[in-house]
Amino acid sequence: MIYIIRHGKTELNKANALQGRSNYPLNEEGIKQAEKAAEMLGGIEFSYVFSSPLKRAVQTAEIVAPHNEITIDDRLIEIDYGQYEGTDLKNMPDEVRAFFSDFINNPAPEGMEPLAEVVRRTGDFLAEICRNDGNILISTHAIAMKGILENLTPNSNGSYWSKYIGNCAVYAAENTKGRIVMLHEIKV
Repeated sequence: MIYIIRHGKTELNKANALQGRSNYPLNEEGIKQAEKAAEMLGGIEFSYVFSSPLKRAVQTAEIVAPHNEITIDDRLIEIDYGQYEGTDLKNMPDEVRAFFSDFINNPAPEGMEPLAEVVRRTGDFLAEICRNDGNILISTHAIAMKGILENLTPNSNGSYWSKYIGNCAVYAAENTKGRIVMLHEIKV
């Protein structure tokens, strides 16, 4: 099985700001969220653990799989928001609001990483790791996670872009010899 988890909450999440590649650690609530996810996934023995290089994702992986070596992979990093990094989500510029209102039909504003690039890099990552045997944990971020989910369900037609993925949300996919046969959200 492949388990994909979004990191726990940070102070920038709490402030409702675009976090992107800012390197904030988990806050107290985020640590508790990761501990709850660890409890829920506690019976699973992970053969591989992969994480984005950002602190919040690494910390989440460390809490969920404390006895595993974590392999850092830059392809799991969050979308690059460029000059919009740190933007207050309640007071977004029009071009960012348009992008978030319809990811499929509104391209990322200039200076922001295009979603096609997120899909490409997360797809390259999945193609590389999905032939591994055993349970795999992937600790990442909301937009990167959506890119992974889009890759795992090519018939979704972009439906994951508009789906809300909360902190420490977990999705599981059955991985049979490199072919994903089922994907579902696990309620934490």
